[in-house]
Amino acid sequence: MESDYDELDRRLVHALQIDGRAPFSAIAGVLGVSDRTVARRYARLRSAGAVRVLGGVDPTALGATLWFLRVRCAPAASLPVAEALAGRPDTSWVNLSSGGTEITCVVRTESDADSETLLLAKLPRTPRVEGVTAHSVLHTFYGGPDNLVGKLGSLDAEAVERLRPPPMPYRPGPVRLDDGDRRLLAVLATDGRAGFEELAVATGWSPTTVRRRMTELREQGLLYLDIDVDWRMFGVNTRTLLWLSVAPAHLAEAGQALAGHPEIAFAAATTGPTNLCASVVCADQRELYRYLTTRVAALPAVTHVETAPVIRTVKKAAART
Repeated sequence: MESDYDELDRRLVHALQIDGRAPFSAIAGVLGVSDRTVARRYARLRSAGAVRVLGGVDPTALGATLWFLRVRCAPAASLPVAEALAGRPDTSWVNLSSGGTEITCVVRTESDADSETLLLAKLPRTPRVEGVTAHSVLHTFYGGPDNLVGKLGSLDAEAVERLRPPPMPYRPGPVRLDDGDRRLLAVLATDGRAGFEELAVATGWSPTTVRRRMTELREQGLLYLDIDVDWRMFGVNTRTLLWLSVAPAHLAEAGQALAGHPEIAFAAATTGPTNLCASVVCADQRELYRYLTTRVAALPAVTHVETAPVIRTVKKAAART
């Protein structure tokens, strides 16, 4: 399918990563094509499942805790357990890795009691689960609103600046959601470009209220615009999870360096047997080897590196509250 994509597709996707709700007219002006061409290309890519703008939610803004789980199973049980985890509203990025004997996923827990129930009771008692390792996310170096398209895209600095929306002020404080907010976020989770009229119908609010509330939720750090893309468009064919142990005095330095690598789609400091987790994307195994033996090898104070190739993604990001 890679041959089905051309440079205009990649430039359009990069533009949407910069501002997922940018008018097609603004994108067309930067790309040097007509509004109709941009609209037609986006419709084709979206209908093919190659790109989707969505409203992402940072659950930590609501006081939730994120966990990386590594669930070891007998090979025959891995897929059923992964699918069961994928069916939960509090999970995202459910993957089969390590030859199909391990499931990795992100789980959101709302309280210490939720964490204890999931980690100490429910999962270990699941038939054919042989072991669970849990890593609580302490700090995210790259991920969430930071999308890999921003590293791989081909728009030049001038084009990026023309499309970049004005910075939003961050307004810290407790975030409280009502039913209207939840309906708003549910629609945006499916289509981040949904119009204000459509969102008004879904929420029962006026379009002006929808616009104001979206701005508030973004300023509070809860809502952000994300993009889901077929990575083959950018020549990416393999994804690998890295689990690294770094001396605590160098953890921030190593994490920040990792976040700057063009191969890194996600990087975070965690608790657990290792303290730095990352998702790496490469064109092939040869490029992965080059990356591990050059950029990763140059990271400061790394004492241990474990790699886990992702062989199947059962569930991607989920925007739920």
